[in-house]
Amino acid sequence: MIDIKDLCKVYLVGEERVRALDHATLHIYPHEFVSIIGPSGSGKSTLMNIIGCLDVADAGTYYLDGLPIEEYSENQLARIRNQKIGFVFQSFNLIPKLSAEENVELPLIYQKVPRPERQKRVKAALERVGLSNRAKHLPTELSGGQQQRISIARALVTNPSLILADEPTGNLDSKTSQEIMDIFHDLHAQGNTIVLITHDNDVARQASRAIHILDGQITEVTL
Repeated sequence: MIDIKDLCKVYLVGEERVRALDHATLHIYPHEFVSIIGPSGSGKSTLMNIIGCLDVADAGTYYLDGLPIEEYSENQLARIRNQKIGFVFQSFNLIPKLSAEENVELPLIYQKVPRPERQKRVKAALERVGLSNRAKHLPTELSGGQQQRISIARALVTNPSLILADEPTGNLDSKTSQEIMDIFHDLHAQGNTIVLITHDNDVARQASRAIHILDGQITEVTL
């Protein structure tokens, strides 16, 4: 599924070179539920961006479903993001002027999926997160937890091989956070591969495996 070896990434901050990833190596198997945990500045966001094909490493190898991602062009990376990865963000990233169902539908429009098929898949995705009764509502008419459910439905609607969640409970209270984690547990039970980025130990422990990152290096893998 995900095979990363000796990834390195360096950023130039002013005149200083900052090594965000320092020979990071990890393997994630299909259908796993894995958390990646580390403090601010540990390199977890850089690792997430590379796993999500939003950025590329300076050195090392990254294979996603057997594809050599480090060799891909920006156009090829965009296709991978659209076809293979479902993103869930801390800030939800919903378009305010679009209804819940229209937000969920967007990735399918980019894929040029015919309208009847789009409608069928949007309905199914909203049902999976328990929000089919909120399909016509705008994001401003939904609670934070409901907005995050919509973003999860949007991630699911393309049937991606990987769900990548970046601090998905970061903006939510503890009760709503657990409700969102329960959805991820259900999705994992249904066979989805989930990689969840977090700084919260309680959230990280709910995954089947926790990968710890510090100073750009994978320091510990907890089973």
